[in-house]
Amino acid sequence: MTGTPAEVTGADAADLASRTRELLATCTGLGLSLASAESLTGGRFVASLIDVPGASAVVRGGLVTYATDLKASLAGVDADHLEETGPIDPVVAAQMAAGAARTCVADIGISCTGVAGPDPQDGKDVGLVFTAIAFGSQAKVSEHRFSGDRDAIRTQTVEAMITSLATFVTRLAHGPADAE
Repeated sequence: MTGTPAEVTGADAADLASRTRELLATCTGLGLSLASAESLTGGRFVASLIDVPGASAVVRGGLVTYATDLKASLAGVDADHLEETGPIDPVVAAQMAAGAARTCVADIGISCTGVAGPDPQDGKDVGLVFTAIAFGSQAKVSEHRFSGDRDAIRTQTVEAMITSLATFVTRLAHGPADAE
């Protein structure tokens, strides 16, 4: 990245914007809609999609479930599981993604939950983030270990969500060979 770790500027910002436009164009071509459930990013992911003109053809909406109880009440995460594991958990991420798709009536749900810092949370290290993509009855969860300050971790999370979602929809459109 150029600039400080907390910024995406110059070529990096242009590349991210280009990948986001391609992602939305692929979804448009496939007739797929998207929704998000975000915790540590506080809506940055869906905002990055909506920054692209024409995003309304694809983006249904987003849930900002920053507070743990909202993960259950808005995104439909199992409250007992949340109480048992806390919010930074792969199952929570998967249920958030599925809940975003269900609540917003979208084809694909994507989510993130993790620790941006500055301090660990519930025994989980700063930089631990789970992202998930839900499509149909399946959810794919990824674990990330990001570094940097709070803003850098949030930025890296959004970038990871865009990258993984772009790979996912490219595979839907063209098969696995074209997504690499």
